[in-house]
Amino acid sequence: MKVNITRQDITFYGLQVAAWLAFLMVPAISAFIATHSWSGAMSAFNFNARVHWTSAAIYFVNALILVPWGYYRNRRWMFWLGNAIILAALVYGFFYNFNPDSFAENIPNERYRQYALSSFYASAFLAIFMSAFLAGIALLVHHVRRSMVINRQLKEEQQKRTEAELEWLKNQINPHFLFNTLNNISSLTQIDADKAQDSIAQLSDLLRYAMYETNKPFVPVSGEVEFMRNYIELMRLRCNERTTVSTEFAVANPDTQVAPLLFISLVENAFKHGVSSSKPSQIEISLTESDGTITFTCDNTNYPKSDSDRSGSGIGLENTRRRLELLYAGRYEWEQSLEDNIYHVKVQIGKNS
Repeated sequence: MKVNITRQDITFYGLQVAAWLAFLMVPAISAFIATHSWSGAMSAFNFNARVHWTSAAIYFVNALILVPWGYYRNRRWMFWLGNAIILAALVYGFFYNFNPDSFAENIPNERYRQYALSSFYASAFLAIFMSAFLAGIALLVHHVRRSMVINRQLKEEQQKRTEAELEWLKNQINPHFLFNTLNNISSLTQIDADKAQDSIAQLSDLLRYAMYETNKPFVPVSGEVEFMRNYIELMRLRCNERTTVSTEFAVANPDTQVAPLLFISLVENAFKHGVSSSKPSQIEISLTESDGTITFTCDNTNYPKSDSDRSGSGIGLENTRRRLELLYAGRYEWEQSLEDNIYHVKVQIGKNS
């Protein structure tokens, strides 16, 4: 059977050996402080080691063999049988290998003889109890370590799942705005070829940012503002003269970090559901940053899609809220309302949100 010893194993058992050595060294240190004699310190250490070597052996037999290879390998019978053998060996050593009655016969005084026998049986009982106690301590130490390892693995697994979900949510955003923008440029080529070329260059900048700048968990808010500006300009292509689009971008610290492409679904939603080809439409988008707090607001007229055109309805909002919950749990505020045919959404991210 191949045994894999990791650095964590070496540290784990090394600390236990160090703890036992420290325990054995206590009398030696005390003797040296009292006598300033190295020989006295060594004598104290040797005596303490002879007294407690059995306890140390019982502990490490459990810590190295019976607990990891028996109790936690679905062979608990091995753990219980091993400790039963240890107890039997202790009992044999006390009561058969060493006869207490023969020892007591050498004490002439009956009263002292009874004291000696009582002390002997008390010592035997204490040794047996300490054996069981040390086995329990070894089991407890392994249990605590296993619990810590399992908790760490669960946290790592949860982190991996969270990162995978965030990546999936972000990837769902990119095809949406790319598909809409290509449709807009396709229509523009039939009206103004030069402007269509400029829009293609602008789209190239958008794609470059989306592909190469957003592969990090967080990006400077200034990059998001520039991306949003370009995106809105491209989305204006689908709007007629009855549509009013106004924006406000005010960033005090351009290096403030924010999740990439976090608000683009809300902007896309505004153009998708806030613009009518025959009725007055308005879209107001704002992104501001002050003292580390980022505030995004979007107000747009509400023109619900017909039942035959519900593709993607609500997906962008759900994705945005899910990303906020995963990345900024307890640090964001969300407002969403519909009054007087104006749809309003506000997201605020900050330390004290």
